[in-house]
Amino acid sequence: MDRENRNKLIKIAASAVLLAVAVIIEKTLDLRTWQLLLIYLVPYLLAGYETLGEAVESLLEGEPLDEDFLMSVATIGALAIGFLPGARTQFPEAVFVMLFFQVGELFEELSEERSRRSISHLMDIRPDTAEVERNGSIITVSPDEVSVGEIVVVKPGGKVPMDGTVYEGRSSLNTVALTGESLPRDVEEGDAVFSGCINTSGLLKVRVTRPFGESTASRILDLVENASENKSRSEKFITRFARIYTPVVVGLAVFLAVVPPLFSGAFGTAFPIWLYRALTFLIVSCPCALVISVPLAFFAGIGGASRKGILVKGGSFLETLAKTGTVMFDKTGTLTHGVFEVTAVHPETLDAHELLHLAAHVERHSTHPVAVSLKNAFPGEDDGCTVTGIEEIAGKGARAEVNGKTVFVGNSTLMDEVGAAWKPCTHTGTIVHVSLGDEYAGHIVVSDRVKENAAAAISSLRGLGVEKTVMLTGDNPEVAAEVAAAVGVDEFHASLLPQDKVEMVDRMRGQGTVAFVGDGINDAPVLSRADVGIAMGALGSDAAIEAADVVLMDDSLGKIADAVRIARKTLGIAGANTCFAIGVKVIVLVLAALGYAPMWLAVFADVGVTVLAVLNSMRALKA
Repeated sequence: MDRENRNKLIKIAASAVLLAVAVIIEKTLDLRTWQLLLIYLVPYLLAGYETLGEAVESLLEGEPLDEDFLMSVATIGALAIGFLPGARTQFPEAVFVMLFFQVGELFEELSEERSRRSISHLMDIRPDTAEVERNGSIITVSPDEVSVGEIVVVKPGGKVPMDGTVYEGRSSLNTVALTGESLPRDVEEGDAVFSGCINTSGLLKVRVTRPFGESTASRILDLVENASENKSRSEKFITRFARIYTPVVVGLAVFLAVVPPLFSGAFGTAFPIWLYRALTFLIVSCPCALVISVPLAFFAGIGGASRKGILVKGGSFLETLAKTGTVMFDKTGTLTHGVFEVTAVHPETLDAHELLHLAAHVERHSTHPVAVSLKNAFPGEDDGCTVTGIEEIAGKGARAEVNGKTVFVGNSTLMDEVGAAWKPCTHTGTIVHVSLGDEYAGHIVVSDRVKENAAAAISSLRGLGVEKTVMLTGDNPEVAAEVAAAVGVDEFHASLLPQDKVEMVDRMRGQGTVAFVGDGINDAPVLSRADVGIAMGALGSDAAIEAADVVLMDDSLGKIADAVRIARKTLGIAGANTCFAIGVKVIVLVLAALGYAPMWLAVFADVGVTVLAVLNSMRALKA
């Protein structure tokens, strides 16, 4: 509990004691009404001076219909009602209402404080200082004073202050604050590191690649802090509801105080009775339970998701995610690792070692993923071979002179052009053919690996009631069919260009709410077109964080189901708060109008319901 809340608690306790003393004095001494008022004003003003001040401020600003103003009018009216002819004094009730109102506000502030504290680990990812090498010495500066290209030193136990690459050293990094996963990540020279990670072992020297304001930690914090701008439909409804509801109820309270006594035949006798009912009606009318608890539920849901490495850009996307009926996946890098590797070698005129050897040499300068997989399968390039005349043949492959022999490496179209009688392969994957001139030498199968948890993730989504899972890929139908069968999606579409994926998403959106899951780098158009775009494995990816509505900081497919589950839980809590608050208020408003609701019940319908709704909202933090 912070100092402000501690002071409020002391003030409430002192006011409660003084109220008890005032009641004892009233029971034991025969005092006049104005004397009793002076005695009760002491605990009343001690408990309510801040509320009265806020009410005056709201009145001066032209916004009088807030909870402070309504509570002030109701309690001042209760203090004054005893001076009307034939009316009974309500001094203890007035003080008690103000006192309980303060107790409720204290509970609300403590709950919100707990909510912010529970996601304060996010604020901890932004380092306060950085140790930078300058002129041969290490100095401590603010991270925003460090320039791109400078070397920062990260000691064991310290936070990585800036995004960069390891210049010197080897260590393990704890990325839990960014990804939600506690498994350490080993790094060495040349590896990328991200701000907010904690260095757990060796000393690291990191060359900065981004300014502090554009670092991973800063971007994540901006996402969380600005999430409230994208309000859900539930939050927007509550705002509109309160704007209409409060003036209507205040008007009804005025009507209740004035009109019935006019038709009673004894205005002087009836007016204090109906005024008391109107004041009770006014206390109940405060919509704070809705205005506070529903946005807090979404704030808590977003905070709970962030603790698992799931960043949601606003309540609107959380609400859409909860209603998702179809989840569409990109294949490469999402359902598969996106890392190609040689899975089979089928030689014809050469042995397997020589076939790989020739293919790797021809592809030695290419950056294509298939070429990289060939080089990884045969890493020994310094074997004394002479390789000259390397030529890329767009869309087909490459050629080169290896030890004086012309070697072609590529697809079947290239083989047809050079006159090599290639042979088909029954293996699924990318088939790389090799020929020596027009003599066919054999082929190599290169495949992507399906992620180990992909099938379980699809099963989890189906268990949550997601109606359809779809895989989209630009790969050939044979490869797509094998991956689709391995992970268990309901349907797949292959040989798609980027614009084809957008059209598929548009077609599915006509059948319900669609989420699209991609790696965020090549899928930006599709991510932005879906009802909710989910980018995964986004640690360090600008494209993912910018394009998607929901960002999964690591490659765990299981977090998609987690995100849907959290969204549904949050939406359920917000709906329960809305029904509970409106239901109780309507019942007590009717009772107040009929004279069956004392002021303490009215306070419960306002403050008590607010406290219960806020406590219910806190459940969304537990992801």
